[in-house]
Amino acid sequence: MRDRYFSADPAQRSEARALYESVKHLPLVCPHGHVDPRLFAVPDYQFGSPVDLLIIPDHYIFRMLYSQGISLDALGIPRLPGAVTPADSAGRDHREIWRLVCEHWHVFRATPTGIWLRDELADVFGITLKLNGQNADAIYDAIAEKLGSDEFRPRALYERFNIEVLATTDAATDTLEQHQAIRESGWGGRVIPTFRPDALAHIALPGWREQIELLREVSGEPVHEYASFIRALEGRREFFKSLGATATDHAALTAYTNRLSAGEAGAIFQRALRGEASANDARQFGGHMLMEMARMSGEDGLVMQLHIGSYRNHNPWIQAHYGSDMGADIPIRSEFTANLKPLLDEFGNRRDMTLVLFNLDETTYSRELAPLAGHYPLLRLGPPWWFFDSWLGMTRFLDAVVETAGIANLAGFNDDTRAYPSIPTRHDVWRRVCADWLAGQLIRGFIDEEDACAMMRALAYDLAKQTYRLDG
Repeated sequence: MRDRYFSADPAQRSEARALYESVKHLPLVCPHGHVDPRLFAVPDYQFGSPVDLLIIPDHYIFRMLYSQGISLDALGIPRLPGAVTPADSAGRDHREIWRLVCEHWHVFRATPTGIWLRDELADVFGITLKLNGQNADAIYDAIAEKLGSDEFRPRALYERFNIEVLATTDAATDTLEQHQAIRESGWGGRVIPTFRPDALAHIALPGWREQIELLREVSGEPVHEYASFIRALEGRREFFKSLGATATDHAALTAYTNRLSAGEAGAIFQRALRGEASANDARQFGGHMLMEMARMSGEDGLVMQLHIGSYRNHNPWIQAHYGSDMGADIPIRSEFTANLKPLLDEFGNRRDMTLVLFNLDETTYSRELAPLAGHYPLLRLGPPWWFFDSWLGMTRFLDAVVETAGIANLAGFNDDTRAYPSIPTRHDVWRRVCADWLAGQLIRGFIDEEDACAMMRALAYDLAKQTYRLDG
């Protein structure tokens, strides 16, 4: 389907095709995602079965099937250590799991997940059979055969996908041994870490004190009080930079920011160490730590990313049995203009810093985010994220923000995925959506062909490199 996702209008479709073809072969810049660096640390890494690769790691797939009454146990999702797994689910055969998924694949019709996997199977694996119960075994065998070949090792796919740079997301306490192994191997692919300190910045998270102990171990700092905590984080950021990191990543329920005095922050930190911090302490400290992360970015040059608006682990039963990030995350209403003002008052006019904003509340796009990014030099808008990483979500995003922020204040595209083989498909959808949207602007006379071509390249490639400082 050469013209898939383009307008049915012949004039717009023709222009969209030409714009898409102009960027189709540009390298993929992947500045934010969650691919495991272990894939690249070992030259002969193998993905395992089709279920290991495509089903078990993908919460987009199993959350939808769970909504239809299919248990996570039946899909091979492991329970937490100590949790009792039903006897009929333990060690379930992967071919049986694959058949179950294919028999229910109709629930993904017209969804981004359905589009991604269909295009991924066709473009990456050369499989054009429709996913259903009748074709399940044939598709499973075809994928398994491909995964057994050298051409489907992660490093070989990196070259085939034409990836220029791929950033992983790594805990602030990570030793980054996989990234060091990649460097020492002499392989030419550029895989870089991203500093994520959420487990340390949010004192109400389960296991926070255990994370502090890990920070002590990897940083060499005592971390018995707030000042050494900050020194340890600064040191970890420098270590990440030494292995190529250009960005940090932060997630919070809201965009609340607040500057505490050193004494106030220190008092909350001590209460947290004693297990006595209140919910208000957690809110105040989290808002303060966003200010501190921005302050550090102003000093060390790391681009700051902020993901707002996900009520994580909304289903307590799923979290208790399977852990966090198991498909039970739900968007909430968000507010930026007031919540982010303390941070913008302090850093918003800086031209040498970048804060990339992501949000799950689409109503803020034109009301708050585009006006903010259209004024403050600090800000860039990240692409549609998570539930809105879709044809409609991308189109709504462009409709909502470009009139006010232009495209110069956008961060380009990132795939934000754990599903490594889906990366080229996700970029392809973004490029096709941008081509179709720009073609609509072109035939309506808002832009001319020269503008459309320049904007197309920027959205597909240049903006991501510029925003994340990946030219080096």
